[in-house]
Amino acid sequence: MKKKRADEPIIREQPVTYDDYAAMPDDGNRYEIINGVLEMMSPGSMTIHQTVSRELLFILLQSCRSEYEIYYAPFDVILSRTTVLQPDIIMIHRSRLEIVKKHGVEGAPDLVVEILSPSTRKRDKVVKAAAYAKHQVSEYWLVDPEARTLEQYRLDGEHYEWVQTYEEDDRVFSDKLPCVSFKFKDIFDNIRVTGE
Repeated sequence: MKKKRADEPIIREQPVTYDDYAAMPDDGNRYEIINGVLEMMSPGSMTIHQTVSRELLFILLQSCRSEYEIYYAPFDVILSRTTVLQPDIIMIHRSRLEIVKKHGVEGAPDLVVEILSPSTRKRDKVVKAAAYAKHQVSEYWLVDPEARTLEQYRLDGEHYEWVQTYEEDDRVFSDKLPCVSFKFKDIFDNIRVTGE
């Protein structure tokens, strides 16, 4: 049997858990765990990502804050011991505030919003969408700042069903989130700096 050298890295056979994640020293990076796999997130978001996030957050706070708690990244959403994500924006109905803890949310928000960037597009559309659906997040939005669209998905069993893609003057609304009602272009009307 070959002996392990002292300088060889230790490879973990077991999945990474929330406890492992919470015990990590702060190295200045942001991480997520999906199905027990620790993944480093992309470097800080681009200017357009930040401004779109800010404007959408402002719109949701104006119409929904009396019924929902609204949080934004970086903020841990602990869906299970081995799946911890940091969505851009989440909403949780006030009747379900027991899932809000001092270190993050333990359970499925009512709405998760991810704002796409070139480096996260595939991960947000495929990997994270599957994780949110598996853990019963009832509505999922993908906002694309480049295409200027919002794709709305609703949970159907353990998968998302596409509902609608909004753009320009389309009014965004949700049967599951009655407080939501705004023109999609309102997100972009006050954006002056795009970071180009």
